[in-house]
Amino acid sequence: MRISRIKLPLQAAMTVFGLIAAVRAENATGSGFSQRELHAKLEYCKTCHGVYGQGYRGAFPIPRLAGQQTEYIENQLRAFVERRRENKFMFTVTHVLTPEMVKVLAEQFKDLDAKPLGGGAKDLARAGKTIYDEGIPAANVPACANCHGPDAKGNGPFPRLAGQLDDYILRKLVNWSKERGQDPAHPDTSALMEPIAHGLSEAQIRAVAAYLSDLE
Repeated sequence: MRISRIKLPLQAAMTVFGLIAAVRAENATGSGFSQRELHAKLEYCKTCHGVYGQGYRGAFPIPRLAGQQTEYIENQLRAFVERRRENKFMFTVTHVLTPEMVKVLAEQFKDLDAKPLGGGAKDLARAGKTIYDEGIPAANVPACANCHGPDAKGNGPFPRLAGQLDDYILRKLVNWSKERGQDPAHPDTSALMEPIAHGLSEAQIRAVAAYLSDLE
């Protein structure tokens, strides 16, 4: 009887300590949210952007986030919230995110390295590479590589374009002024792209997009 009286309290104590440790581990992100909350947000993002952040082609193209510059992701998520960038779906997603959650999500996607989906027209890729590397001087269009890097992997506020869906690039550039820079009183880096987007013909955009879609 004495042994059982000792064992039962010990077992109960071990159970309590185990539960406390589990709760502490779950809330140990140091960012004001639990690992469970972070995982839920990531899974929600992946339902549209792909399991590995590689992008998705559905009713309309959803962009690749894998390997994207963290500063760019953070800037764009704030732009959706502040209505500087127009997208009714992304406003709904982003306006509930804390700054800490935005930062961690950006870091999570930066670390992904999915293979590009490709799909761009192969016969346009060579012309697209020329435009990307050299620009179009006659139309005052600078080389894309100047900001996005020679490998198209971006730099800080300038996004990675390597592996981006070609139809997404086409859609964004053709409709640039309808979606970006929606708050002229508070311009952001999108203002740099507006004259460039307008200086490219749709055929030229398709060529650049085709070149970028297969880059890793």
